[in-house]
Amino acid sequence: MKRAKLIYVMGPSGAGKDTLLAYARPRVDPTQIVFAHRYITRAIDSAENHVALTREEFVARREAGLFAHYWESHGFMYAIGAEVDVWRARGFTVVVSGARAAWLVARTHYPDAIGVLIDAPASLREKRLSMRGREDEAAIRERLHREVPVQTVQGTVYLLDNCGAVAIAGDRFVHLLQRLARA
Repeated sequence: MKRAKLIYVMGPSGAGKDTLLAYARPRVDPTQIVFAHRYITRAIDSAENHVALTREEFVARREAGLFAHYWESHGFMYAIGAEVDVWRARGFTVVVSGARAAWLVARTHYPDAIGVLIDAPASLREKRLSMRGREDEAAIRERLHREVPVQTVQGTVYLLDNCGAVAIAGDRFVHLLQRLARA
């Protein structure tokens, strides 16, 4: 039996992570690849697959050991549920949406994790963030100017440019996920 993989998708705000994850989900074999949702202390919006929790709920679940990985960013608390460990134990490749700043911590818990860094030019990310309508101009500027270098270990992070049509980057993402799941 192949070793189940954890694929950690990350990138700056506005790079299109959620769009590409939503594009890939119906295009991969669900008997091989599963997508984890995130737990976030933010209200649900249509762009992102997550479970909204209050800060109190989040802390209670974290203290109970229900999260495999958690971090804070932009004033919110984020987590990946411990269910990802069950899914991997059953042989599934698990795709999670993480944060660049939490990548090295994720690697300490999952040394064999494979990173996918999705990026796009700052001007395009600014346009996407404005269209998303979640933040005001000051918050968008803060997100755009946040520099988070992604430290890599040989062969552990793949870069995916998402500056064109969704289908172009989306198809490249699907092929990458399928190739990594088979390896």
